[in-house]
Amino acid sequence: MATRSPAPEKRPGFFSQIRSLYTFTKSEFRWLPWALIGALLVGIGVGIGIGFLVPPVQAWSVILWGVSGLLMGFLLAMILLTRLSTRVMYKKLDGTPGAVGHVLSTGLGRSWVTSEMPVGVNPRTQDAVYRAVGRGGVVIIGEGARGRLTRLISDERKKVSRVASGINVEVLYVGDAEGDIHISKLAKTIKALPKTVDRTTLAAVVKRIESVSQSVTSLPIPKGIDPARARAQRPR
Repeated sequence: MATRSPAPEKRPGFFSQIRSLYTFTKSEFRWLPWALIGALLVGIGVGIGIGFLVPPVQAWSVILWGVSGLLMGFLLAMILLTRLSTRVMYKKLDGTPGAVGHVLSTGLGRSWVTSEMPVGVNPRTQDAVYRAVGRGGVVIIGEGARGRLTRLISDERKKVSRVASGINVEVLYVGDAEGDIHISKLAKTIKALPKTVDRTTLAAVVKRIESVSQSVTSLPIPKGIDPARARAQRPR
């Protein structure tokens, strides 16, 4: 007897995602409801104001502009909600082992080849090294104390240099110490790197690097915040 294939997982609807995003953000910003209401009122006020300024002033035109203002206010509220939820996400991720992998896998898009798992890890200290490969070259990211990351960074850099000679290699450290990059600025920093690798070369480099990489199957993450759950769902 043929076995039934499992039913595809049902994705949450738009309003369900909005509700989850709101709850996630409100846990940190108690004044969120008033800010969203304010954004709606600003939009409506602007719409009605335009309705009275654009001749000829008629009741129906003011109403139409008011409705347009309501839609604009809703858009402003969604932008505000999304930005605040992002701030909450980074605040929860800050200092959490595995946070770099989460940001790399969700914040760089398809133009960069990354993995949520580290390419090098110290199980005792939970210091880890991650790698991103894209048009900006190869970026090696250290998560943990710089002094303890020296060997892991050096090993990864040597491995990359053997198979990607001539490709720019950047080393970044995520943290709060001087010279470190805060987790909230990691994706932006990587995306800002100048594009020095063409697409054809990039494909070859990715293939060579992956062929010599030793996959790390697990990263010990202490009990507490799970980086995979810290990301707020965004409305689609």
